[in-house]
Amino acid sequence: MRIAIVGVGGVGGYFGGRLAQAGHEVHFIARGAHLAAIREHGLRVASFLGDFTIQPVHATDNPADVGPVDYVLVGVKSWQLAEAATSMRPLLGPTTAVVPLLNGIEASDTLAEILGPDHAMDGLCRILASIGGPGLIKHSGIEPSLAFGERDNRCTPRAEALAAAFKAAGIRASVPPDIQVATWEKFMLICTWSGLGAITRAPIGVWRAAPGTRAIAEAVLTEVVAVGQARGVALNMERVATVMNFIDEMPAAGTSSMQRDMMEGRPSELEAQNGAIVHLGAAAGVPTPTNNFIYHCLLPQELAARRAL
Repeated sequence: MRIAIVGVGGVGGYFGGRLAQAGHEVHFIARGAHLAAIREHGLRVASFLGDFTIQPVHATDNPADVGPVDYVLVGVKSWQLAEAATSMRPLLGPTTAVVPLLNGIEASDTLAEILGPDHAMDGLCRILASIGGPGLIKHSGIEPSLAFGERDNRCTPRAEALAAAFKAAGIRASVPPDIQVATWEKFMLICTWSGLGAITRAPIGVWRAAPGTRAIAEAVLTEVVAVGQARGVALNMERVATVMNFIDEMPAAGTSSMQRDMMEGRPSELEAQNGAIVHLGAAAGVPTPTNNFIYHCLLPQELAARRAL
């Protein structure tokens, strides 16, 4: 398979690296010092499951150098997606599938709008990984897994083939019967983790153990389910307890990427996470007071990071 990775951060770097390690022709679209280090030293992955380096490596900052591929895996930040989607047009052939692995629930819609619905799939991943320095990916927790599928839940050869490629690379991958339910269930976790982590500045083990913040987390989850239901997603409130159980199993020192970005004064995915629930809830007539509070408390810092104050 020819595969392009757009966004070589923790997600794109790790999963792209594993596919390259398994023998696929993987092209990494990166830039700046990260790209220079990858070209010079290879893509290095430090993982609690075992370190590895991809060398030689296909890496460029120009998608036109790569040309059409079978799949594009997208690992950029949500607020970078529209620009990234426009730049990836040279990667598209008639049957190219574009799979978002972002945090959020609107990425597939954005890709379908910009690139066309025939190219856009929907997807998600579970991993704790980040850039540890130029050319270095640090995988610090969670056994990696992915799920993806067609936006209308059709079972297609291209979805099954991608799942098979990941499985052959030793990574859990599935094509769920309802990809919208799967993406919203993942969003329940990340929206709660990001919001509570960013507003408390504490790792997950701290805020999940305190009765007050634990109750806030449950309220966030309940609002996400209510908004999803209003949008026709087949979620049920039993998922609140399931996700809280998953939160309890996470490494106590874990932090979310949105939390880390906000704590370090960088632009974050606030709009695509707690902000998305506020905006989608308002459009559907669903009250979201907890997410609204978190969003508006964090918004001044987000605007400052974007120099918009």
